[in-house]
Amino acid sequence: MQDLRDLALIVESHIPLVVLETHDEHHAGALLTRVAVQTGRKLFDWSVTRGLQVAGIDGDSAGDGEPSDPVGLLKAIKRHRTPGIYLLFDFHPYLQGRPEIIRHIKDIALAQRRLGHTLVFVSHELDLPPEIKRYSARFDLTPPSQAGLSAIMREEIRDWMQDNGQRRPELDPAAMRALVNNLRGVNALDARRLIRGAIRDDGALTELDLRVTNKARFELMDLGGLLSFEDNVVDLRAVAGLRNLKDWLALRRDHFPGDPGAASDRPRGILLTGIQGTGKSLAARAVAGAWQLPLLRLDMATLYNKFIGETEKNLRRCLQQVENMAPCVLWIDEIEKGLAVSSGDDATSMRVLGTMLTWLAERRSAVFVVATANDITALPPELLRKGRLDEIFFVDLPTADEREAIFRIHLEKRHFDTEYFDFPVLAARSQGFSGAEIEQVVVAARHSALAQRLPMSTEHLLDELGRTQPLSVVLAEKIHGLRRWARERTVAA
Repeated sequence: MQDLRDLALIVESHIPLVVLETHDEHHAGALLTRVAVQTGRKLFDWSVTRGLQVAGIDGDSAGDGEPSDPVGLLKAIKRHRTPGIYLLFDFHPYLQGRPEIIRHIKDIALAQRRLGHTLVFVSHELDLPPEIKRYSARFDLTPPSQAGLSAIMREEIRDWMQDNGQRRPELDPAAMRALVNNLRGVNALDARRLIRGAIRDDGALTELDLRVTNKARFELMDLGGLLSFEDNVVDLRAVAGLRNLKDWLALRRDHFPGDPGAASDRPRGILLTGIQGTGKSLAARAVAGAWQLPLLRLDMATLYNKFIGETEKNLRRCLQQVENMAPCVLWIDEIEKGLAVSSGDDATSMRVLGTMLTWLAERRSAVFVVATANDITALPPELLRKGRLDEIFFVDLPTADEREAIFRIHLEKRHFDTEYFDFPVLAARSQGFSGAEIEQVVVAARHSALAQRLPMSTEHLLDELGRTQPLSVVLAEKIHGLRRWARERTVAA
């Protein structure tokens, strides 16, 4: 076990202070017990409610301080002459504004060669003060492997069967594989809790559980509003047209996330540009739905902070959290609004761009990026080169066949019988309309039919088409220029 070897190496290297951030105290305690046995040291643990004890032996006090007295605890440790590992739970409140406590910890650290003590601070979040930070090492628990997650799932299925008269839950093999895949990177405690909740909610493990579990996993993280979890993903069948994009995604579906050893060949992402309302955002949702992956949306506007340096810190923290959710799809909506370089912002936009470019080029985590842009000409050329993203797709206005499909999708979505609509006529009269504009025509026609107390018909839709001026007419020159720019620089979606 790699964690056991790595942590034992830290202890045997005479590093006096170890920081271990985790919510899974039982796993941390079990691991330190094995490290103590392997290194020949005695293991103690302390919490404010129990005091200092020999690990695993309730009531066997090892110190003379009161349970809530950290100073008494540290004095007791300093008096111990046998090398020991001291597991200190939730010690972080005592590290702020307590110079006596900091000095006692520093004394223990400086006497490590003589006393042989190692203090392991276990908390959900902990930063050591600068006076003692240089004597420390930070250790992160490795999350369970895919095989380990599968074992947890089998254990939870077996436990459910024992509680339900050996009746087997309803299990969808594809959903089970997707759930194990999506939980990679989650610690064992949280993974078990999420799997248990998915099974015990309704005695089944199906595709419906994937969205609920992904959202619950996302909520375990503190993201401060920088990211949002998008649970209204759709299947690619809900997207009309975009045949080249669909084929491209289908060819790469089985290679994402793929073998961790082949991370350099893993699909990295795409940029979708084109005319407003043509379905770029819908396509981003459809990628996550088709690949059965959680979808995270990055709001570039929330990154910017008036304090110098905070914006880049926000972005780095955000990207780290995205990697913690891997495998996933990261949707960067209207990316040009966040990465267009400005000369009047104290070079913040340049630093943000540099941070994003470095991450896009060097990341090895299973994060597939879908960036959307309405004005690709505002983006810096460094972002568009191969290696950061795999391909640039241009989403144009829908063809006649695609407009028919869009009308059909939005009518069926609202439970209309499509047998009574003349789709070829609707497609011919809606030339130049985007998908979003067609949807609004359907919505407006429905309201009109309801006001007239008549069943909605082709005539209601044609009336609304006649009242609407699409963007292709209102912004004809701009759209023509965008099409001309994209013709030789992008791939038609």
